Amino acid sequence: MKNVLRRLWKEEEGQDLVEYALLLVLISLVAVATMKTLGEAVSDAFSNATANLTTST
Repeated sequence: MKNVLRRLWKEEEGQDLVEYALLLVLISLVAVATMKTLGEAVSDAFSNATANLTTST
């Protein structure tokens, strides 16, 4: 059992996959935060446009 744990600790075969997965998670979190902010800005713009159109007629 000790040898198995030592071998797993020293091997670096899956390291690249883990790094890519972490990078993908980071990019996804940034994308979600950006889309939320952008969605709120677009919603506000359409709300303002609707308000301006209804009050001008």
